[in-house]
Amino acid sequence: MPSSVSKPLAAAALAALIAAPAAAKLPAPTPEQQQAAAAKKEQAAAQTEKEKKELTDSMEKIASRWRERAAANGWETHPQVSATGQAPGGAGAATAAPPIRSEKAGTAPPSTDVKDPEKKGK
Repeated sequence: MPSSVSKPLAAAALAALIAAPAAAKLPAPTPEQQQAAAAKKEQAAAQTEKEKKELTDSMEKIASRWRERAAANGWETHPQVSATGQAPGGAGAATAAPPIRSEKAGTAPPSTDVKDPEKKGK
């Protein structure tokens, strides 16, 4: 066999050998493995929540320190918004989003820069 034919065949055979074990199914996890995975997931969620709280506290501390400095220097400040996205009065994230306007849905007038569909074909 010429070497130009044998190289692609060898590469294809090698690829088939490598891919065969990847297609095999793994056995279902045991109850102990499932419990360990659930415990690990809970621990990761608790760690993430702790880090979020630490970050929020840090951001609030920095913001309040800046506001004190701004007040002392007479700088203009705007209403404070917490790191959670809500203003101290409870507004903020609770504000309703503006209605969606869409020509396709019929909630917006047709564009003026589009050809008139009634004249199409004339």
